[in-house]
Amino acid sequence: MLPTLIRTLLVVAAALLSPQAPAHAADAAPGSGPRHGIAMHGDPALPPDFTHLPYVNPDAPKGGRLTLGFQGTFDGLNPFNLKAGSTAQGLVGPVYQTLMMRSLDEPFTLYGLVAQTIETDDARTWVIFRLNERAAFSDGKPITSADIQFTFELLRKRGRPQHRAAYGQVKSVETPDARTIRFDLAGANDRELPMNLALMPVLPAHATNVAKFDEATLEIPVGSGPYIIREVRPGEALRLERNPAYWAKDLPVHRGLYNFNEIRIDYFRDAASLYEAFRAGVVDYREETNPTRWLTGYDFPAIRNGRMIRDSQPLGGAKGMQGFAFNTRRAIFNDVRVREALTHVFDFEWINANLYGGLYRRTRSFFDETELASSGAPASARERALLSRWPGLVREDILEGKWTPPVSDGSGRDRANARKALELLREAGWTIQNGVLKRRGEPFVFEIMVHDRNQERLALNYSESLRRIGIEARVRQVDQVQYQRRRQKFDFDMMMGTWLASNSPGNEQRNRWSSAAAKMESSFNLAGASSAGLDALMAEIVGARSREDFVAAVRAFDRALQSGFYIIPLFHAGEQWFAHMAYLKRPERLPRFAAPLFGATLDAWWREPAPQPQ
Repeated sequence: MLPTLIRTLLVVAAALLSPQAPAHAADAAPGSGPRHGIAMHGDPALPPDFTHLPYVNPDAPKGGRLTLGFQGTFDGLNPFNLKAGSTAQGLVGPVYQTLMMRSLDEPFTLYGLVAQTIETDDARTWVIFRLNERAAFSDGKPITSADIQFTFELLRKRGRPQHRAAYGQVKSVETPDARTIRFDLAGANDRELPMNLALMPVLPAHATNVAKFDEATLEIPVGSGPYIIREVRPGEALRLERNPAYWAKDLPVHRGLYNFNEIRIDYFRDAASLYEAFRAGVVDYREETNPTRWLTGYDFPAIRNGRMIRDSQPLGGAKGMQGFAFNTRRAIFNDVRVREALTHVFDFEWINANLYGGLYRRTRSFFDETELASSGAPASARERALLSRWPGLVREDILEGKWTPPVSDGSGRDRANARKALELLREAGWTIQNGVLKRRGEPFVFEIMVHDRNQERLALNYSESLRRIGIEARVRQVDQVQYQRRRQKFDFDMMMGTWLASNSPGNEQRNRWSSAAAKMESSFNLAGASSAGLDALMAEIVGARSREDFVAAVRAFDRALQSGFYIIPLFHAGEQWFAHMAYLKRPERLPRFAAPLFGATLDAWWREPAPQPQ
């Protein structure tokens, strides 16, 4: 199906979300001094003397080449400016690294990397990072607190919207010495803010072209990660080479990771050519997102003779949301009754059976299949207390957990759902005149922007369903670069989007749903949602002191998003489908909260050494 949509969907049992205090909790208590890690709620699961992450092979052999294929193209190597939507993939982690590193086995816990320790008070009104004395950039120059402050100031002023929004809450910054940096967070009331700062990338003050930072440049960067970019073919390919002098290769958070000596990344214009490249053995690994191809396209000689392996694994963690996003900045979509009406026209049951072999499940929540999801359960007393401040924000049937995405009869021409859609449209002033839906003489016409054939196929099916109630939805396919440019400027009527689900949602929601993000170019508030109630609920999420308050705030937020009908919910898979060359190996133990399971550059995988001649 959709490469940037399906790959990030997750499942998790509610029991895994409940924080449990480890035996070393006293070592990690907030305010007890510098610590090796920090969790959003509760304490880090790993003790200060942990030797490696639980989902890696600490003895994985190093060496060999990994060849990957991505769909699309690229025109830059900077993932942190406003034009980052068209930046080359596979750079964050291998080339650019952050102050601390996230464990994919916990909902939201960070462990020391560039910053060896973190210290904060119980209210999280300040945070101090102490840098590893060995930390260095790829050119050998040491990483200092001045570089961290430089990065902070640069991204606060000229970075991505999520950086500017989060870093703008910082009151002041101090660097008492070359290895220490302190952020004053007084007044922010944001318990996630220290963690957002810990996930700050580290850019070199001595080798960053500030004047050209906003441009889509192909200048090879100086990074702090384990790989160096050795070759760039603009728009076509990258070659990364593992740095044998990488300063952090023996840290516990890196044992068993970044095992390939070389990573080659080739770009393909469309999904069909990428698939054929894998079949031919040009690409080592492929994640399949097209269910029809998964069912029928992996019975070829290399699979049958064992040279390639076809596999699938259950996805853990919260299910994300994918859907058709209404741009409510357009007058045609600024009435919630219109948006709900068009939701009734999408025929999931027919599409799933006829296009996708019945492999998908309908998504009902922005945090589906976790305790954070509100669907199917009435609001708790805590949720109702929160929502009482904004009467009308959540619809009654959604408050009671009774609303679900409309279910059709599977015929492809469901009349009951069409009648319901037309009733809502009549309430909003739209009526059918000679087979065309009109209001004040103007027909209901809009464009659905897509960027590949899989999206186009789904959009055309939906467009045909809309045509039957008098709506003309024109499907327009554009190339990847134009798609990103139009998305960033909100120059669309409707488009497909993905809202990744975290088991610890927080400030990223502001970039998707806040009133400020609705007006901020390049934010991910595709729908243009702008609501004081949504803004306040996001503040409740990041300010929650207990797990109980956090869950209540997220569920209330989920209900508010559903009540806004900002998107038409699509579907998700319960498994990740992939195939690879047999010489690629991976750990048996999978991370519980990874999205996707293995990362863009297969960081925990390795290449089996060639047999030695006898």
